[in-house]
Amino acid sequence: MIFRNATVVTPEGPAVRDIIVAGERIEALTTAGAASGEDGIDLGGFFVFPGFVDAHVHFNEPGRADWEGLESGSRALAAGGGTVFVDMPLNSDPPVLSAADLLEKRRVAERKSVVDFALWGGLCPGAIDAITAMAEAGAAGFKAFLCPSGIAEFPHADRATLRAGMKRAAACGLPVAVHAEDPAIVEAAASRIPGRTFADFLASRPKEAEVEAIRMACEEAGETGATLHVVHVTCAEGLEEVAGFRQAGVRVTAETCPHYLLFDAEQAPAIGARAKCAPPLRPAADVEALWIALGRGLVETIGSDHSPAPPSMKTGEDFFKIWGGISGCQHGLVSWLGEWHHRHPQRLAEAAAWIASNPARLLRLGGKGAIVPGFDADLTVVEFGEPADSAPALYRHPAHLYEAFRPRCRVHHVLRRGEFLVRDGRSVATAGAGKFLTPARREN
Repeated sequence: MIFRNATVVTPEGPAVRDIIVAGERIEALTTAGAASGEDGIDLGGFFVFPGFVDAHVHFNEPGRADWEGLESGSRALAAGGGTVFVDMPLNSDPPVLSAADLLEKRRVAERKSVVDFALWGGLCPGAIDAITAMAEAGAAGFKAFLCPSGIAEFPHADRATLRAGMKRAAACGLPVAVHAEDPAIVEAAASRIPGRTFADFLASRPKEAEVEAIRMACEEAGETGATLHVVHVTCAEGLEEVAGFRQAGVRVTAETCPHYLLFDAEQAPAIGARAKCAPPLRPAADVEALWIALGRGLVETIGSDHSPAPPSMKTGEDFFKIWGGISGCQHGLVSWLGEWHHRHPQRLAEAAAWIASNPARLLRLGGKGAIVPGFDADLTVVEFGEPADSAPALYRHPAHLYEAFRPRCRVHHVLRRGEFLVRDGRSVATAGAGKFLTPARREN
């Protein structure tokens, strides 16, 4: 198959090329018009990115498939340009806290996923001894919450637990991802707030809690030699903390999410429960500071943190009790990508790194994240333009944060290992075609 006149986004920047796909892999990139053959699709005017690698989703299966599920979640992800997901160890039931848990989730995902996938294991009190076995079973890394997760079966890690888990993960050569909020600061802030409105919830989770937890995790990474990945950073101060430790020699990277760049705390109460997450949306000034930090290169990955729940869990008068998760793996990355292109049309190579090559490299997912000969033919074809209505949602539950957002980016085609998942904007994916990915052996 030949994709002609494609504006291919490479590390050196966009270039018009013909892409030759043979079977599951990219065979060659040639000068536009040079590829011979009749079985071609002309992509003139469209941009081709490496298939998006979303390293932060909660598809909630097995056990809580009524929250989302691996089939509907992966189909929605593919419709938004994703060709790989890495599922977090919660909120499945049971969470992934043993090799047996990981192998069971793998079995279900191989039967249901439409895209390729990897799996995070959990770093929790009582589960440290299972880390080595989870690594041997193919875990991509280990996730810890530094504050209560909202799932009783996945308790948060205190400093001693984090240290012990980091030592085990480092010995396995795998990264540790952390949800960074200091529970003492959150508890103290919440105790001073008398109400239960959305605005009260936002005030109860100050960015100081995030920055302090990031500092502690970075200190432990430095002491243990672990590779640390701080997920869903919401503020420039948190990114500056990460950058300072990295300059000091700590192996630490940072992720942010589309919702922290596209929405703010002033909008949140009007949007309602669809905008509740933890850490929460920040004020508009912090959002703009986050954009500036992104532009300075202080972020390594962007992931959706897709964490849906049934409608019954996203309603109520007490916003402290409403489930805190954003539904957005289909719409988040493309919505952000359109805004990045609008602001920085000459900097698409950086965008491709954040949403494809960097997460693939961080988790050592071989053959993913780049459009080069020999790599898997994971391709996402998009068109940039004026704001338009969001694509119809394919999530299990239709309510999502981006319902009223008008993105400047539209997905036309998505291929996973040479097979169309989306063609002419329509989902054509087949359940059960996804492949389990394990980290490539680290070179010494």
